[in-house]
Amino acid sequence: MTESSALEAATTFAELDLAPEILLALEDLGYRAPTPIQKQAIPLVLAGRDLLAQAQTGTGKTAAFALPLLQRMKSYANTSTSPARHPVRALVLAPTRELAIQVYESVVGYSKYLSLRSTVVYGGVGMDTQEAQLRAGVEVLVATPGRLLDHAGNRTLALSQVQYLVLDEADRMLDMGFLPDLKRILNLLPRERQTLLFSATFDDPITRLAQSFLKDPLKVEVARRNTAAETVEQLVHRVKEDEKTEALVRVVKARGLAQALVFTRTKISADRLGRQLLKRGLRASVIHGDKAQSERLQALEGFKQGQAQLLVATDIAARGLDIVELPCVINYELPYSPEDYVHRIGRTGRAGAEGVAVSLVAPDEEKLLAGIEHFIHRSLAVTPLPELPGPPAAPARAAAEARRIPGPPGRRRAQPVCALLLPPASPQGPNEPR
Repeated sequence: MTESSALEAATTFAELDLAPEILLALEDLGYRAPTPIQKQAIPLVLAGRDLLAQAQTGTGKTAAFALPLLQRMKSYANTSTSPARHPVRALVLAPTRELAIQVYESVVGYSKYLSLRSTVVYGGVGMDTQEAQLRAGVEVLVATPGRLLDHAGNRTLALSQVQYLVLDEADRMLDMGFLPDLKRILNLLPRERQTLLFSATFDDPITRLAQSFLKDPLKVEVARRNTAAETVEQLVHRVKEDEKTEALVRVVKARGLAQALVFTRTKISADRLGRQLLKRGLRASVIHGDKAQSERLQALEGFKQGQAQLLVATDIAARGLDIVELPCVINYELPYSPEDYVHRIGRTGRAGAEGVAVSLVAPDEEKLLAGIEHFIHRSLAVTPLPELPGPPAAPARAAAEARRIPGPPGRRRAQPVCALLLPPASPQGPNEPR
């Protein structure tokens, strides 16, 4: 891609030709300099190109597509109360409720000084409030596929004027679970549109599938294909299956972790592990697909606020979790899909910060480990479980007291700290208390 070398020269958002209103919003949010994915993607999106963009989680992918789309829609900004003046022009699809909410909140922040409306729709909650917002008109709609189709079926929104389509976490959006819904949504959209796919991983079948509905796309890749973040230290501890919970507790205590995200493969495992951790005195909460949306949001917010030390999650629930400065991710169970491993550990080591990813690997998970190592093109360091810290040493004064020589008979001496450290006592005098 010949444009890349020139784009890398941008050191500020102003150099990316973003509108003053957007630059002011970025300043309010504390954004200083564009990340590599933003440097490359923003000018290409502004140029109207379809895009396959690959970058690790935590590198600023949301801003890489949201900022240029808001820039392109700036001419449509208006304060009219008529819903007809606010048709859906940009549609962002996300695989989970958490990710949809996160993207929506970012869009709200970026468009703070633009008269463009946005909203988010997802399942697990009532539709009435969402319907009212859609009927009032929005330019930017963030949605999960199932709930979007619900609203389309109820005729509470029209997608005939969509000019921009974004698939976030595109690898998951294009797998067999979402593909039927995605095809139905594509049939509701105009054929002439700009389509952007963003993900941390793209395998060959996904790439071939994406080509079927992209128009002459460019590919942006700011990290070596399918690699995990370089800022994340990745460790493996081999443990027996029935010793995993104790091993997890040991890792948390030995490392002094104030916060860690713990992954399981199934909802049953997540619930069981959550109960076991609570019994061991650790503050743990659980999120997975069977939890009500209110429960998931409450658990996530409690974790962010430090009320829970450990957040136990399944892969589907953890997609899109944005936790600032998360120090550690623990794979209590390895995922079946190597791509999910990359997404899991991408929760830590975000935006250049350092992080640790610890995997507890049982004997029957060795094949899963080999698949992950093949996928990320590296071997993971196998190390023993960390040692727990020993009891604190006795203060110097207490140690001195324990070594004191008993005084002469008839004189009352101070009680030693530990009688076991004293030499045998001399015969008691007549005046010594018994």
